[in-house]
Amino acid sequence: MNLSDFLTMRHEMLLTILALVVLIADLNLSVQRKPMVINLAIALFFIHMVIGFLPARMGMLFGGMYHTDNLTIMMKNILNIGVFIVLLQSATWLKKDENREKISEYFILLFSTLIGMNFMISSGDFLMFYLGLELATIPIAALAAFTHHRTRSAEAGIKLILSSALSSGILLFGLSMIYGTTGSVYFDVVAANYGNQPLQVLAFIFFFAGMSFKISLVPFHLWTADVYEGSPVNVTSYLSVISKAAAAFIFIIILYTVFHSIAFLWKDLIYVIAVSTMTIGNLFAIRQKNMKRFLAFSSIAQAGFILLGIIAGSQLGMTTVVYFALVYIFSNLGAFGVVSAISAVKNLESMDDYDGLYHTNPNLSLVMMLSLFSLAGIPPVAGFFGKFFLFTSAASAGYYWLVFIAVLNATISLYYYLLVVKAMFINKSDKPIPYFKNDLYTRAGLIICVLGVVFLGLYSGVYEFILNYSIGILQ
Repeated sequence: MNLSDFLTMRHEMLLTILALVVLIADLNLSVQRKPMVINLAIALFFIHMVIGFLPARMGMLFGGMYHTDNLTIMMKNILNIGVFIVLLQSATWLKKDENREKISEYFILLFSTLIGMNFMISSGDFLMFYLGLELATIPIAALAAFTHHRTRSAEAGIKLILSSALSSGILLFGLSMIYGTTGSVYFDVVAANYGNQPLQVLAFIFFFAGMSFKISLVPFHLWTADVYEGSPVNVTSYLSVISKAAAAFIFIIILYTVFHSIAFLWKDLIYVIAVSTMTIGNLFAIRQKNMKRFLAFSSIAQAGFILLGIIAGSQLGMTTVVYFALVYIFSNLGAFGVVSAISAVKNLESMDDYDGLYHTNPNLSLVMMLSLFSLAGIPPVAGFFGKFFLFTSAASAGYYWLVFIAVLNATISLYYYLLVVKAMFINKSDKPIPYFKNDLYTRAGLIICVLGVVFLGLYSGVYEFILNYSIGILQ
């Protein structure tokens, strides 16, 4: 191995350099000048995001433990887009006096967890996968407790780290049984030796349970609402979008490439989990008044829809999951961006506080409405096509009843999304949220979300581009 071989790990190497630069800058700045780190980190990450789209070197490292191809690079670039939007939306909140001394810590933790997600996506064996998963999880727990002077935030961090430890233990136990029955942790060797022996089936169930926790699938979702509510809004949006998308990416890769020999087992399991996740997520979302808990249960329901693409077990399924994740990033971050803007300036997070918002802040109301319409799957915005392709992929595999149940759940979700729209545009309020002007970063983040939701809904070339890169995933 020579130095040029490390260019294969371009995303991870650049993120490591970014974290070191932010750390060095923080050590050389006074407390009053700490906000300069925000501009530096966002600018450097933008450069990193752009470099990610340049032609890349593909191949394997460390004896096959790490590999890159067009599909994994595209997944990393999708995550980069989402993280860039989160960074833009975090600027106003980070400039608060209570966060001034911890600005660099926020960026270092965020970059560290993204490095873990990138290693996880590029893993070629279960050891690299698990190391990436833990590197992605531990900094997120620290981010959840970022405002530790607030009891709810500290509680969220503790709940997340304890729940993650339990799920990781379950997952690792499953991986140990996989190694014990196949004699290897490499994906290709495990795939060639995996069957339906009882111990191997049990090992897969443990693996499935551990990953279900990361994606917030029912019944492994109980941590989600409490952690989302207690965490800072921008950390909640990162958990809801980036963390979930990364887990979904590696989950579908492993199912399609490693456990394809027992597809008959995991497809039946996913069928039941998908119905439960969509239904329970929607029913609990209807009852929520806190916007973070509302979007938490909404994200649980959306995870159920993602399973419709996974259950197809085909190139079409892989394509629809990646496309829906891209759409979901713009849609959910658009909604979270409005919640973040209001929370950072007015410290209001209840749905009742949004009554009459359109009359005082029409632009924020329109962004929220467009984002919620996309999450609900209303045409012609991107969310409609994302759900349509998921339904198509499930139907192509013969799961017509599952598609029917998904359509019913999409209708239910429309109801509770419209509750927020009704509050902003129809409900009257004696004390609506006064007009306020967002900073440049927040406006840029919201504009990117709006453009993404509209562009992906009107331009079909993105889906075809992903479809071409998904070729060969089942070979």
